[in-house]
Amino acid sequence: MNTTYVDKPYKRVLLKLSGEALMGDMDYGIDANVVETIAAEIAEVIKEGIEIAVVVGAGNIFRGIKGSAAGMDRATADYIGMIATVMNAMTLQDSLERMGVPTRVQTAIAMQEVAEPYIRRRAIRHLEKNRVVIFGAGSGNPFFTTDTTAALRAAEINAEVVFKATKVDGVYDSDPKINPNAKRFRTLTYGYVLQHDLKVMDSTAIALCKDNNIPIMVFDLSVPGNIKRALMGESIGTIVGESCDVS
Repeated sequence: MNTTYVDKPYKRVLLKLSGEALMGDMDYGIDANVVETIAAEIAEVIKEGIEIAVVVGAGNIFRGIKGSAAGMDRATADYIGMIATVMNAMTLQDSLERMGVPTRVQTAIAMQEVAEPYIRRRAIRHLEKNRVVIFGAGSGNPFFTTDTTAALRAAEINAEVVFKATKVDGVYDSDPKINPNAKRFRTLTYGYVLQHDLKVMDSTAIALCKDNNIPIMVFDLSVPGNIKRALMGESIGTIVGESCDVS
């Protein structure tokens, strides 16, 4: 697959949303207006016939690694974080369905009263029927991030690309908030990201995408319309892929 910018709509994609993205300017929790905005953009893209799966994080509610740093057992902290992702997934589902977009939440930890269990073939069937599928509870395993979950689910459902929606407009060689001369990359290789420890996704997620030749696009979620622009193939943000140049 050509991992340069395609400048045409994708068919099936995986959208990774951080928990922090859902809290907007709040210090904690879920900003309903932000969720509504994200849902509205997804609803627009669904009308174009693009199949969308979503993985949500939980940094707005609970982050396992911080719980571990505070003395909590790491596995226990990670499970709490997984449960928090389901809260975010259900919130996004509610917004989407109020806009008339059929949506299914699938969880890696059984919660049959509120969501379906993750079943790969069922998830693919939902996508084929133009339903948005939101994957909650991470991978169901502690010590793995939701970035890794995004890479894993993308490979399982045969997604063409992983979109990572963040608070910055791409990948930089240093923190642009600290260094005003930081360089933003347009394209990168997986190897360059791993070698230079660029904070695109964690190394396990990058390796999974590399092994399965799934490009990653990092873009700014806060710009209105960017979700649609990215999923329709516009050249925004930074793309990481095997055949990309470092530029």
